[in-house]
Amino acid sequence: MIRWLLLLMLAAGPALAVGDPADQLPNPAQEERARVIGRELRCMVCQNQSIEDSDADLARDLRRIVREQVAQGKPDEAVLTFVHERYGDFVLLKPPFKMATALLWGMPAIALLGGALLIRGMRRRQRVAPGPQELTQAERDRLAQLSGRPRE
Repeated sequence: MIRWLLLLMLAAGPALAVGDPADQLPNPAQEERARVIGRELRCMVCQNQSIEDSDADLARDLRRIVREQVAQGKPDEAVLTFVHERYGDFVLLKPPFKMATALLWGMPAIALLGGALLIRGMRRRQRVAPGPQELTQAERDRLAQLSGRPRE
């Protein structure tokens, strides 16, 4: 029972981000549009959440800006452009591909390639590593002397 309650609370968390009814738009269609737009914008405090999922003050301010723009009748793309121009590429959860963001977009491939090269190098070293070698007669004599056993 407690598991279900915890699961329900976790699932409802993002839905409660716009918890103040005064922050919501009276028109359900506009509110849904604002939420869709908000899911494309990054909370610059949390950095891993959209503004719709975050409780940070900055996310709340961005939600208000988005809702004001939607209430004025601006199209979704115009609202995103307005916020993007004001806050830069970082505010977008899917930033555009350009020279300034190329490393950001290429990092998963670079990390995968680096990992593959690391694994390849480790395997190559294991294959080249020499196996155990036979003891020389002098080493066997010394071992026998140290262990107190008679020599062979």
